[in-house]
Amino acid sequence: MTLRIDRRSLLVTGTLGIGALAIPGFALAQVAQQGFTHSVASGEPGPDTMLLWTRYVPTGGGAVKLKAEISETADFARIVSGGEAITGPWRDHTSKITVAGLKPGTRYFYRFVAPDGSFSPTGRTKTLPEGDAARFGIAIFSCTNMPFGWFNAYGHAAVRDDIDLWVHLGDYLYEYAKGGYAPEGGPVGGRWPEPAGEMIHLADYRLRYASYRADPDLQALHAAKPMLVQWDDHESANDSWEGGAENHQPDTEGDWDARKAAAMQVFREWMPVSESPWGTYDIGTLATLFRTESRLLARTEQPDIAPLFKEADPAKALAAFRDGVWQDPAATMLGSEQEVWLDHVMRKSVKAGQRWQVVGFGTIMGNTVAPPEAISWLKPDAPQRARDYVAAGVTAGKLGLPMNFDNWGGYPAARARFLKSSQSMGANLVVICGDSHNGWAFDLGQDGKPAGVEFAGHSVTSPGYEGSIGTDPKTVAAALVKANPELKWCDTSRRGYMALTLTPDRVSNDWIFMDTVLQRSTKASVGHTATVIRGRNVMG
Repeated sequence: MTLRIDRRSLLVTGTLGIGALAIPGFALAQVAQQGFTHSVASGEPGPDTMLLWTRYVPTGGGAVKLKAEISETADFARIVSGGEAITGPWRDHTSKITVAGLKPGTRYFYRFVAPDGSFSPTGRTKTLPEGDAARFGIAIFSCTNMPFGWFNAYGHAAVRDDIDLWVHLGDYLYEYAKGGYAPEGGPVGGRWPEPAGEMIHLADYRLRYASYRADPDLQALHAAKPMLVQWDDHESANDSWEGGAENHQPDTEGDWDARKAAAMQVFREWMPVSESPWGTYDIGTLATLFRTESRLLARTEQPDIAPLFKEADPAKALAAFRDGVWQDPAATMLGSEQEVWLDHVMRKSVKAGQRWQVVGFGTIMGNTVAPPEAISWLKPDAPQRARDYVAAGVTAGKLGLPMNFDNWGGYPAARARFLKSSQSMGANLVVICGDSHNGWAFDLGQDGKPAGVEFAGHSVTSPGYEGSIGTDPKTVAAALVKANPELKWCDTSRRGYMALTLTPDRVSNDWIFMDTVLQRSTKASVGHTATVIRGRNVMG
């Protein structure tokens, strides 16, 4: 069965239910592009509040007032809370309503009502607990590139009763044009997202979100559980920072600030998020979860060591970079405002007796260098560009420089500030992150002392190292762990998501590996589990 994402299919799934796109031979062109087009979603939970989301296009496409209803029962016999909001074309007909007066740790049903009396699909959500909580489950996702496969990880998590919240750490979608970052043999299942061109302008970003949000497994997860989400780079453009991006060419694609503003606007239109770029969420007395922003608002430009290899003595140039520019304390991912905010709210969490401090970042914090044998991992037919890239990484690694300067490896002074802050306050730190497409478990250290653990998630569909490496993934993982003292485990070949379980004295993290993303299937297994005991800040 082939699922073709086209302009008409983007607007029908809310009307027909989330299974519509899975019906073989479904005649998309016969369906009107009106009504509730993309089901429902919830997010930014509190103990007594919840943000509810939907999209509704009225006849004529003008302004419309929607009503939200929330109930403890599926029949909505007693509406316990709700609200009203006006939406229209100025925000792509999306609507967000934050409801209050809810009970902590309680599951609810919710729906939207249109002026003509029609109802949206019914969603499920759950408020955060208050007081002592024995357990809390979080599903963690990143890096979802539609052409590379089915969103099976979303479907798997949607039906799990032990997941209370899902967190997306970025790259919820990708910006590339048709034929860009995609499999050489064409998209899996014919899944080309719209628009055909790269998303650059406001309309492009809106259509790409509409395209992704038409996926039935993604709709199922949004409708089943509340989420927290933060952007990484592909929500705007690859390797983005405050003043530009690797995948933005001003001479042909216009002003970066305009593109960045469009990306941020549409993210806030289409996702169940507040307008705040960062936030804190207390999970009873069990933990505080911190949502951060590390891409577009204050991040300084990533270091680029490529020009150093053109110097007469590359090794000397790299050593000078390592001892100079790389250590610049002004280089930042978060910016001083957010760094101070994060320090203050983490200290408040520790002082309040919260058992765990869980911080979500877009990119990996653990130190990783390329081992010397990495050059031998490449497939025999690997392009010269790939060989040059790996060779450069190996040379840099011999001098103690990281494999990736787009993650925290490019900002060592900022990393040290964060970890020293965490150590000084006595935090029980758990860092969660995505971006790399591969699975990692790190013991984070600073000044020779434990600072916390990091669980880094593999992608939903985006390819990992397996795309260009011909070596057994177990050999690759063993060499990476041997070369990197902070790294305790990794997997570079499988797709899926993480499932984090919080209890008062222990946090465990499962790396869930889907059997396949090349066919629609929810078969999966736990590939690895790591645990940390409160007070230790190391795994084991």
